[in-house]
Amino acid sequence: MNQDTVELLKRIEMGEDSVFELKRLEFEGSKVKSPHRNSMADELAAMANSSHGTVVLGVDDDSREIIGIPLDNLDATEAWIRNIANDLIDPPLDCVIRKVLVEIEGVEKYLVRVDVPRSLFVHKSPNGYFRRIGSSKRELKPDALARLFQQRSQARIIRFDEQAVPGTGVDTLKPELWQRFRGVLSSKDDLEFLQKMKLIVSTDEGVSRATVSGVLMASEEPHQHLPNAFIQAVLYRGTERHAAKQLDAKDIVGPLDVQIKEACKFVERNTRVYAIKAPNRIEIPQYSMNAVFEAVVNAVAHRDYAIYASKIRLHVFSDRLEIYSPGSIPNTMTIESLSERQAARNELITSLLARCPMNVEVYGTQRSYIMDKRGEGVPIIISESEALSGRRPVFELIDDAELKLTIWGAEPPEVND
Repeated sequence: MNQDTVELLKRIEMGEDSVFELKRLEFEGSKVKSPHRNSMADELAAMANSSHGTVVLGVDDDSREIIGIPLDNLDATEAWIRNIANDLIDPPLDCVIRKVLVEIEGVEKYLVRVDVPRSLFVHKSPNGYFRRIGSSKRELKPDALARLFQQRSQARIIRFDEQAVPGTGVDTLKPELWQRFRGVLSSKDDLEFLQKMKLIVSTDEGVSRATVSGVLMASEEPHQHLPNAFIQAVLYRGTERHAAKQLDAKDIVGPLDVQIKEACKFVERNTRVYAIKAPNRIEIPQYSMNAVFEAVVNAVAHRDYAIYASKIRLHVFSDRLEIYSPGSIPNTMTIESLSERQAARNELITSLLARCPMNVEVYGTQRSYIMDKRGEGVPIIISESEALSGRRPVFELIDDAELKLTIWGAEPPEVND
């Protein structure tokens, strides 16, 4: 037996604790009869809501006797756990499922090991919200649940964008993407540089994981690890949101700077430019692309990535465009103070965007880098959009969970006969 298996057997001998659970399985044909799917979901979610943990299937939790799992039922057991994690836990839980062969007194037996990493999110299972205390699960009381949501949101001491993403490693980050953040004074050692930039962190188990910011800025497909880390762009015919009136749609993925560039291209491709002669030809765009650029940057940089089931939505109509950014307004800001105050929910993301060279050609910008940390973005959105359309952009907070920005398009100029 390899060392990992030997260590697992030692853990089984010691029994259950806060991060270790044993489960005996009973089968009816090829189907798992016991434990109940809902009970298993509660156990997995409790571990993810607490710290991390391991569940070993095929061991009696009272006697610690290794019963094993029939070889013919191993695949069914793996599918059973995978379906529970995906279908009965909200948001779905990422866990590592492994088949383990052990030898007990000369007899080979099979187990299934389920490793549950500490999650970025708070998970709900069929019977509510649970956490692990000792060797059992406990339902989270409302005050404890509120604290847990707060701890795993932007308000925690270690910001959400600096937290480790389960299932990632150093190889998740691509050198061609993180090398651009390197300066002349940066460490020459790659791992040391990545750690100092907080693109990777070491977990309690001593494993190097990519951070949320690392995944968003230095991986090719952030949405593979953070499922809603993309922009959903839709062009509608007319002024109403209706599926039958969609003219163009695109899910914009990739590193955040690529998402910003592609979102601006989507707007520019799908909006009009008017022309008048006064006496020379003058072109009047429907929108200030400088304002659109600032709006997209703000949405990408300041959205709450801790909200699992939401994405940035960019909707373009004949008379306006709307940008929906998940999350409330950070800190103590209000809608009225957006143009006067500056606050960053994601300090690390904004600092990385401030190192990315400007990648969008927009008229009138003096920007050398994508992110401006002087707080000029909202004033530009307001002043340039209002000057073009005659209408002030509107910021709205929806259900204290989403910030909506409406930018009105310029009207076609009047044509004199």
